[in-house]
Amino acid sequence: MSSIHQTSDHSLAAKLRGFGPIGIFAILVIIFSGNIVLPGMILLPVGAIFALLWTRFSHTPWRQIGYIRPKSWSLTAVIGLMVGTVLKFFMKAIILPLLGDPINHTYHFLAGNTAILPTAVLAMLVTGFAEETVFRGYLFERFGKLFGTGLRATLLILFLTSTLFALGHLYDQGTNGMVQAAITGLVFGSIYSITRNLWLAMIAHAAFDLTVLTIIYLNLESKVAHLLFD
Repeated sequence: MSSIHQTSDHSLAAKLRGFGPIGIFAILVIIFSGNIVLPGMILLPVGAIFALLWTRFSHTPWRQIGYIRPKSWSLTAVIGLMVGTVLKFFMKAIILPLLGDPINHTYHFLAGNTAILPTAVLAMLVTGFAEETVFRGYLFERFGKLFGTGLRATLLILFLTSTLFALGHLYDQGTNGMVQAAITGLVFGSIYSITRNLWLAMIAHAAFDLTVLTIIYLNLESKVAHLLFD
């Protein structure tokens, strides 16, 4: 019985790693399930959970989706916080004003909203984990199996993952949100392409989102947007 079970287990793992019906179905489910936001800004990282389950049941080593212990947690945290914070101010003070409307209308309800602040902070942290797991760790592994690991293949994967990441922000944040996500996707994807370690990208992503939350909560969007442009 155990040999039959092992054969079945290995067969499923091979199908999940492949690009037949089951493998493609898994990719689509993981991409399109995304994050589910419940009332009160409670965020369920469904896509990331499915990605982790795929990794487990496909017998894919965790390091192949970027889950590798950093050489220095403190250095990784400091660099990630700096990258995420600077990137957000760059977007808010330069890129978004050039697009015409620097205000994030989707999440403007967070301005001065102390009651929801703790849940919002948790949501920002979960988002960093969830979106990096799917769009960098998981999809880089999948596309890497399709296109290879050379420079041209990496640039193609970076473009594809950033495009998917951007499109995922269009429905609720509009064109400005999509452009911002495309740029941040390229930055976080480049970090992952170089390091192949997901933790730095996760921390930078969380720092970016927490900076967004801080600016909106303190109602400073307009002021930050006009630091360089009147």
